[in-house]
Amino acid sequence: MPVVIEKKLPAFEELKEENIFIISSNRAETQDIRPLQIAIVNLMPEKIVTEKQLLRLIGNNIIQIEITFIHMSSHNSKNTEKSHLDTFYKTFEEIKDRKFDGMIVTGAPVEHLDFEDVGYWKELTDIFEYIEKNVTSTLFICWASQAALYHYFNIGKYQLPKKLFGVYQHKTSVTQENLFFGFDYVFNVPHSRHTEVRKEDILKEKSLEILSESDDAGVYISATKDRKKFFLSGHSEYDCNTLGKEYFRDKEKGLNIDIPVNYFPEDNYNNIPRTSWKSSANLLFNNWINYYVYQKTEYD
Repeated sequence: MPVVIEKKLPAFEELKEENIFIISSNRAETQDIRPLQIAIVNLMPEKIVTEKQLLRLIGNNIIQIEITFIHMSSHNSKNTEKSHLDTFYKTFEEIKDRKFDGMIVTGAPVEHLDFEDVGYWKELTDIFEYIEKNVTSTLFICWASQAALYHYFNIGKYQLPKKLFGVYQHKTSVTQENLFFGFDYVFNVPHSRHTEVRKEDILKEKSLEILSESDDAGVYISATKDRKKFFLSGHSEYDCNTLGKEYFRDKEKGLNIDIPVNYFPEDNYNNIPRTSWKSSANLLFNNWINYYVYQKTEYD
């Protein structure tokens, strides 16, 4: 079954050409199916890019899914046109009386700030509180995972000696975990961050469990034991060229940035990078939707 999005959404035609299974909302209304309702709280600056990345993964699924995009009304986006937000996005006020089968909260480039100093922190914590009773299962990605761990469990973030930037090997830390059904023993995940959450702090919280980690990148996925919340420190949703764009952007700004680890062949930025994480990324999102959203949610 397809993911249901507005036909006028910029991602629609591009994803259709890539054979991602999508249909328009008008077509979906003619089908006698109760689609899963998944909300995406998009905190990234280039929202259209993030929309495509997540829809590629969500659309590779046999279950019909209806997407609701949410943006922060307390923040003026500098990289996305207001007309795009007005057309395709809702605010929290507009959806707070609804329930969702699943939710994804993206990362945001605000690591340098204390959580309470983020301009939309109050609005975001309102969403975190809303999630408790109104969402079956939630994925928190990168900065959002740190923010959620801080809000729910008072687990702090720590500055890294230098930016964690590149593609790193990971392994699972638990056996018979449905989120990793079909995974290889080791799998790759892109990371791009200046801060971390430490393993010892997570282990102190009895309601949390570490599901995956890396010798070089630390904890990748932790989750509540009821699997209603998953905290992902990396970016499995990234496109092949995302890290490269970030690297060249920062070099042009004159910033002191290392070449991303395990990304450009032979560590030569003139070489075209090869994607090594897409199969596990698709499995991750499909397994989450199947085992923790579709099979856990109530029909009504």
